This record gives sequence, structure tokens and C-alpha cells, in this order.
Amino acid sequence: MALRCFMIGKIHRATVTAARVDYEGSLSVCPALLEASGILPHEQVEVYNLNNGERLRTYTIVGEPGEICLNGAAALKGDVGHLIIIVAYSWLEPDEIDQLQPRVVLVDRTNKIVQTANAGPDFNKFGNE
Repeated sequence: MALRCFMIGKIHRATVTAARVDYEGSLSVCPALLEASGILPHEQVEVYNLNNGERLRTYTIVGEPGEICLNGAAALKGDVGHLIIIVAYSWLEPDEIDQLQPRVVLVDRTNKIVQTANAGPDFNKFGNE
């Protein structure tokens, strides 16, 4: 069976604190948010801007506490104050899917963690069980 792609970590509704077009590139993310979400430095992520609908793919680097900074070309996809969703995905073998426990981190407007959740095995189930 073919590999399938699943969300493994998400930071939901983070506030962009800076945008530096002259930087080399990437997304600077608060270290506490990286740790809570399970997203690693230099890991590929998708970024979804809730204010303007822009989407981009980049990689993370460790930022300062509370920081969410769009760097390089990504800085053209959003402005300070915009709300974004940061998502990491992974390709899984069929026998790995039942063990999937995506980590979801909800934050406030200052990028402080409000809630974290590890979605359990039932996360992947459909129907009226």
C-alpha cells in the first residue's frame, strides 16, 4: 500500500510578530511553540494566512520567545498582526496510521499557549462508533 500524508503538528492562530524580507528565508518560531507542537527546527511546514488566504511552504528556525516571523520571500505573504496556522506533515506507512497522535497547539494573540492536545487513536476513526 502507498504511503499517506498526515498532519503531525499544528500551531493554530499564531500572530505574526515580524516580517523581514531581507532575511535569508524561513519562519522564525518561538521555541516553546516548536516544542509543544513537536515541530523541529529546519522541518518543512505549510503556513496558512487567515487574513489574506496566502499559503506557503518553508522551514522553521528557532526564534525568540513569543516570536513568529516571516522571513525572506515569506515576508511578502503576510503582515505583522496577521493570524496564521503552521502545520507539519509526515508520510506514514499504513501500519503507522493507528499510532498517529498529532500535536495541536492553540495560542492567544501574544503567542502564549492556551491549550495543547495530543489527538488519540480515535482521531482517525470515521462513523458513529
